[in-house]
Amino acid sequence: MRRFFDSIANRVFLILLAGMLFAVGITSWLADNTHRNVLLELHNFRVADRVEQIVLSLDQATPEMRKAAMQTSADFGLQAQLVHDAGHTQAENSALAMLLKSRLGTNHHVIVSTQTGCHLDINKRLRAEPGIARELPRIKQCQVVYVSLKDGALLELKFPMIRELWEREHPLYMPYFTLFLMLIALLAYVVASMVARPIKRLSEAAAELGHDIDQPPLQDTGGPLEIRQAAHAFNAMQARIKRQIQHRTHMLAAITHDLQTPLTRLRLRMEKVNDEDLRHKLISDLAGMQNMVREGLDLARSMDSAEMMQRLDIDSLLDSLCADAVEMGQDVTLEGHAHVSILAQPHALRRCLTNLLDNAVKYGHCARVQISLENGSGQGYVEIRIRDGGQGISEEQLAKVFEPFVRLEVSRSRDTGGTGLGLTIARNIAENHRASLILRNHPEGGLEVILRLLSE
Repeated sequence: MRRFFDSIANRVFLILLAGMLFAVGITSWLADNTHRNVLLELHNFRVADRVEQIVLSLDQATPEMRKAAMQTSADFGLQAQLVHDAGHTQAENSALAMLLKSRLGTNHHVIVSTQTGCHLDINKRLRAEPGIARELPRIKQCQVVYVSLKDGALLELKFPMIRELWEREHPLYMPYFTLFLMLIALLAYVVASMVARPIKRLSEAAAELGHDIDQPPLQDTGGPLEIRQAAHAFNAMQARIKRQIQHRTHMLAAITHDLQTPLTRLRLRMEKVNDEDLRHKLISDLAGMQNMVREGLDLARSMDSAEMMQRLDIDSLLDSLCADAVEMGQDVTLEGHAHVSILAQPHALRRCLTNLLDNAVKYGHCARVQISLENGSGQGYVEIRIRDGGQGISEEQLAKVFEPFVRLEVSRSRDTGGTGLGLTIARNIAENHRASLILRNHPEGGLEVILRLLSE
């Protein structure tokens, strides 16, 4: 449920749906009250007309004809009979009572009250009227009107209360309310999707920017003004980041390239040093400097590789690298096959795998390589595991080894050389391939590097 509310589309959908339902509820309540008041007023006028007609007809009828006249009152939806007294009925000062008194005048005494547990025979004429329920087997409450006739007889009239009729009509509106609710929910969903779509596209573009700085810019010519402004700002940010990376890469490449010439001259001059021990030390230091320059140039290339993506057989590439390492006398073994081809930059990926193998052999004395095809989250990927035979490193230092020029003395000797750029270059190349590079301590000992490449 919490993940559901994390989405801006779902939040907008719920806010719109709640706002619409609240507005519709208030409007429906006001409209229903107005409708009820109008119907109540119309109902009172109808009842008053019918009561007035019955009373006038009974006043003019003989005692013998009154019984027949009261029987015909059922056609008007009323139940009429003559009673001796009104009992302990409490008179109500309702709108109907005031209306009947104004219609019948002062010659007739009128009492209006409410009675529960009524048994009324509602005939077809009443059922056929608009707004009246078709089946009323039992009326919980009814209105009772006592009217004194001219000769002193007391007439009792019973008829259903209008709210009883409304209560039985409510189930008829449920299908319409359900349809109305579905339409409101559909409208809220469409509006929420329209609002969230540009934001989602901007989020996806930001995520893609971390993998490919050269991706096409966002379109900033269509859509709302705010979205166009955000897309324009995003494109400007992408252009600035791209320029900064290019400037840094070009500067680093230029520095490392220009250092090659003076370093070569220094080596030639060192060859003329007569002291053999001093010459050996100087040449060794110079070799370290040249190696660092080459690593710096490789680092610059790994951050901004212009090599084209090509489809290659990952099994063949890894097999050739391991075979070359074995020929050089290194303890390297390979297990498993992926049997797939991937899109990659051949030279860059070769450099990435070479650095990982060299790192394992140099600091762990061996490299145990495994390759397999795995599936995760509906996406297949090639998993390459390279495990060395060293002691591993502490958990706090696992992330630091990917930083440039970091050499951990716990796992490396000063005699092994190295510039601390091998894993940094490997990680940059992996990120350019949208791959993940994970470093961990193996449960059975040694350091293990896991490279996951997407397969297509």
